[in-house]
Amino acid sequence: DEEKIERIISFEAQQNVPFPLEEVVWDYQILGATPTGELEVLLVAIKSDIVEGLFRSAEKSGLRLNLVDVSPAALSNAFRFNYGDLEGCTMLLDIGAKTSNLLFFEKGNIYSRGINIGANSITQDFAKESKLSYDEAERLKIEEGFVSLGGAYEEPENPHQAAISKIARQVLTRLHIQVNQTIQFYRGQQAGSPPERLFLSGGATSMPYTAQFFSEKLNLPVEYFNPLRNVQLDPELNREELAKSAHSLGEVVGLGLRNLARCPVDLNLMPKSSKKRQEFSRKKPFLAAAVLCLILIVFATGFFYQQIAHERQAALSKLKGRLTPLKISRQPMTTASYELTRAAREADHYAEWLEDRVFWGKMFMTVREVMLSVEDKKEKELGTPNVGVWVEKWAPILPSAGYLTEGLTTNALVTGGPGGSEFPATAADPMRPPERPRGGGGKGRDGLLGDLRNRTNPQSTAGNTNATVQYFLLTCRSVNMNKPVANTGIAEAVTDELKGKTTFFDPNMTKLIGDILGADSTNLTISFQIQVKLLRPVKL
Repeated sequence: DEEKIERIISFEAQQNVPFPLEEVVWDYQILGATPTGELEVLLVAIKSDIVEGLFRSAEKSGLRLNLVDVSPAALSNAFRFNYGDLEGCTMLLDIGAKTSNLLFFEKGNIYSRGINIGANSITQDFAKESKLSYDEAERLKIEEGFVSLGGAYEEPENPHQAAISKIARQVLTRLHIQVNQTIQFYRGQQAGSPPERLFLSGGATSMPYTAQFFSEKLNLPVEYFNPLRNVQLDPELNREELAKSAHSLGEVVGLGLRNLARCPVDLNLMPKSSKKRQEFSRKKPFLAAAVLCLILIVFATGFFYQQIAHERQAALSKLKGRLTPLKISRQPMTTASYELTRAAREADHYAEWLEDRVFWGKMFMTVREVMLSVEDKKEKELGTPNVGVWVEKWAPILPSAGYLTEGLTTNALVTGGPGGSEFPATAADPMRPPERPRGGGGKGRDGLLGDLRNRTNPQSTAGNTNATVQYFLLTCRSVNMNKPVANTGIAEAVTDELKGKTTFFDPNMTKLIGDILGADSTNLTISFQIQVKLLRPVKL
């Protein structure tokens, strides 16, 4: 994957670049894959201070640079653009002043090698032999120099030309040796094909007979590289003059193509510091506009709030003028409001007292309706006219009773047999009254009521007329049907009917308490207790 490739290339860059990576600008291009599956990578690097020095010089001259290309990459892009239709293996030899670049193009793959031999070697050797300055030797080389053809050729009469031609042939011979070694390496290590043609590029190839020299040595057809072959030219250009130096414009054309098309080799050695400077320069107008907008916003906000402050001050002054007479009449209105509140409170008390006067009557009428309704339902259900239900005792449960009524639970409804109740009273059931023998062993009514009176109001309510009560315990009696299910059904029916009277009672806290008493055949009536909770507390 890409992340793994980047890590591997970064590691290889550390091994191959003779400087710390922090001191260089480097980039890479994946050129293809070898027959064994490995990736061929073009890795380029240059010292950061060299590129930054070039950028600073250019920026001082008013130029804005955005790309730093590499000579072999630019030549490769220019060659592919102009000679992409060639088949077989093609060599491109670019001879510069200090170094030469040799490139191989075959089936979309590129192989490049730099050779440390250039045209400056000719100038240096000629200047040393002729005892001339370097600049003078360079001038004579350009004006009079050519490459000696070798063999039985007559030397020129001009001693400078004779010396330059011999030296040029010697230098190119060394270059030819390096080219031959590179060809052998390319064919052996890169599995390349024999080159079929050679293109010459660079300013040093302008020396006469250079093409003939390499054609003779390599036994290949040699042409001058034309980077303008597929480039549209302005009609006003002097094409004859342009043809004399076109072969030296390969890097320029390759660099220009980077702005027009997607090139096969895409490298950029632009330093990070220059990128940051350019990014900051591009952002300067936006930053200036942002600062200006911020200033305008602050000014507009201040002006807006200043206007609001003036408006509020004017409105406040107007309100103060209107409030002055109102403040004068404030005290009488306050006194009248207090009197009105007190009168309303007294009226509420009177209304509450009036409502309490009729509350008990309405509630007991509702309880009476409950009893009548249960009698009618059970007479129809049991098929007997002898069903009768009534309230024997209505006792309040005061907070001083010492227990929480919400904690009371409904015990199992059982019936008594000939020997008494199936579940005799125990200390664990405080709501169950003590038994007093009656007839065949039933529960006594006086004992029941006495115990209930003691439990619901241990301190008696006779002297506590202002007590507020919300829970009550109803002791109800019914005709004994001599059937456990029927007796239980009557007690449950009364409880359910009371739950349905939500105008007075809380259905969630209305429940049966304790057992059904006197349910044996010796008693004419049964007794059961129901806890009810009023929806609102009342005063006794």
